[in-house]
Amino acid sequence: MKVVYFLAAILALTSSVVSAYDPSPLQDFCVAVKEKDGVFVNGKFCKDPKLVKAEDFFIHVEPGKPNPLGVAVTPVFVDQLPGLNTLGISLARIDFVPKGLNPPHTHPRATEILIVLEGTLYVGFVSSNQDGNRLFTRVLNKGDVFVFPIGLIHFQLNVGYGDAVAIAGLSSQNPGTITIANALFIANPPISEDVLTKAFQVDKKTIEYLLKQNWYDTN
Repeated sequence: MKVVYFLAAILALTSSVVSAYDPSPLQDFCVAVKEKDGVFVNGKFCKDPKLVKAEDFFIHVEPGKPNPLGVAVTPVFVDQLPGLNTLGISLARIDFVPKGLNPPHTHPRATEILIVLEGTLYVGFVSSNQDGNRLFTRVLNKGDVFVFPIGLIHFQLNVGYGDAVAIAGLSSQNPGTITIANALFIANPPISEDVLTKAFQVDKKTIEYLLKQNWYDTN
C-alpha cells in the first residue's frame, strides 16, 4: 500500500510540473488563428492543417526603435508568428543604444536564454525570497550566453561604448512580461499609496513623485 501511495504522489508531482509549461503538441503543428467571439482557450485555435502555408512559420525581424530607456524589444511570440502555437518556444530581438537599459522585469511563463550578437551587456537576475534574494550578474560580450530562470526578476544594461544587440530565446510561445516599475506604479486601477508607502518604507511624497514619472513599456 505504501508503494501505491508513493507512486500516486510521484504522478501528482509530475503532472503538476508538466502543467506549469506550454502543452505538448498532439500533431505536427497547430498554426494559430484568431479566437472566436466569446470563446477563450489556453493558447490559440488551430488553423486547418490543409490550409497551412510556409508563411505561417516565417517572419522577418527588423531592429526596433529604442524607447527613452534606450532599448527596443521586438518580440517574436505566437501573436507575431502563428506557427509557434503549441511549440513552447519564442524569441525576442533586443537592441540597445549606449547605456540603454532593459529594466528589471520577469517572464511568468518562461525561462530566457540570451546570446549577445554585438556589444557588451551587464546582465543579472535575483533569486527568490527563499533563496535569500541573491544577485547573479555577469558582463557579456559578443558570443556570450546567459540564462534567466523562469519567473525571476532580471535585467540587461548596455555598458559598452556602442550599440548592442542580443537575441533572447524563451521557453513559451507566450512568455508574458511584467516590468516591475510599471506593475507597481502604473497599475490599473492604481495600487493604494498606503500600500506602496509601507512596502517601500518611504514617505508619501516619495511615492507621489514616483507615481508621476513616465514608466515605459518594453514588452
